[in-house]
This record gives sequence, structure tokens and C-alpha cells, in this order.
Amino acid sequence: MDQSTDRIILINKPYRWTSFDVVKKLRKPLLEEKRLTLPESERKIFKNYKVGHAGTLDPLATGLLILCTGKLTKKISEIQDAEKEYTGSICIGSTTASFDLESVPENHKDIGHISEEIIRSTAMSFMGRQQQTPPAHSAVKIDGQRAYEKARKGQEFEIKSKEIEIRAFEITAIRLPEIDFRVVCTKGTYIRSLADDFGKKLGVGAHLSALCRTRIGDFSLNDAISPLDFLAQLTDKQQV
Repeated sequence: MDQSTDRIILINKPYRWTSFDVVKKLRKPLLEEKRLTLPESERKIFKNYKVGHAGTLDPLATGLLILCTGKLTKKISEIQDAEKEYTGSICIGSTTASFDLESVPENHKDIGHISEEIIRSTAMSFMGRQQQTPPAHSAVKIDGQRAYEKARKGQEFEIKSKEIEIRAFEITAIRLPEIDFRVVCTKGTYIRSLADDFGKKLGVGAHLSALCRTRIGDFSLNDAISPLDFLAQLTDKQQV
């Protein structure tokens, strides 16, 4: 039997699943897979097997989520530091509190004067290094508490900006009020914040309406598998 069960797993995270949902769903069968490689005398006492993900995806986002198991969890920081690529859609002419569709669009404005030229030049203005403020509805910790927890309670707080770099911001389709894009960026970039800032520059507001992570460093979504398909493969393997 193959003893090398410590590995990097490329998962295509489904819509509405949290990153933790994926880890929770797969941790127990991955632990069982590891147990089966051990001598029978050690299987009952083997309980600690690390499974972690390298970079959170919002519940409304889909795409590449990388899991690391066993000794390869040491690579999580290295993977998180890698360049990211996303595709998605920005809806202009309205904003939301969460910068995406987790909250209801409001502050509707006329977009009749927004041309394709304005949209493309605005996208280009975001290229390079810049300061970005994470969304209030994010997992950033403020005084030991997640920002989204404070935001949902209506508490007022300040989130510090940080330096990020936008290496590509390509407009791939325009179907107003929807604008499709491809973004390549550095670690820590919030595409929801980019969408909100994009709307501010246009002067009509905007929010993120769809998001898919397509690449992390050299790892591609094309090589990823759904968590349920991976679970089915794992179960079939353990029954052989």
C-alpha cells in the first residue's frame, strides 16, 4: 500500500461552502486513509493528523482551495504567499455593506454616462502597488475579534490599510451593469474591496457579484476536483 498519504490537494470549492466546510468534510476520511497505512497495533491510538487550507475563500466565491495534510501543512505559509489569479463580475451602480451579494444592494445610481472607455481606463488605474483597506465584513482580526462579527453587531471600528499589488486587471466582457474581469494580484488582496474601490472611482458605486479563484502560484483550478468527488475517490480507494 502507498505510504505517502501526506499531500497537497487541489479542491474546487463550491458556492456557499466555507473553506472550513471543506476541511471539516474531508478531515475524517483523510485521517482514516492515514490510519490504513499504519500497523494495526497503531491504528486505534492514531488521532492527530493535520489538515489545513492555504488561503480562505469567501462563501460566495468558488474556485481553487488548496488543502495540505500531515507534514505538508508546513507548506501552507509558502503557498499563501504566492501570486493569486481571479475571474469574476462587478456590478456597477449600487453598493452593499459587505461589498458582495452577502448583503442587499443599495445606494442605486444612474450609470447611463459610463462608457466602455471609462471602464477600461479605470481598471488600468488600479495597476501596481497601492494601499487597500479590507472590507468590514472580513476575517481580519480587530482586538482579538473577527471584523465581520463586529460588523454584524453594528459596532464601529477601524481597519488598517495594507500594501497590495495589482499585476493584471483585465476587463473581459461588459454587459452593464455587469462587468467581467480577470485579476492577478499579491497575497492579501481583497477582490471585494477592489470592486468597491472601482465603483468609487467611477462615481456610481459597485459591488462584487461573482468571484472564482483560478490560480495560486503554479497551482491551477484546471487540476482541482470538487470535495464530493474527492471524497468519493477516497472512499472507493479505502474499500479496495
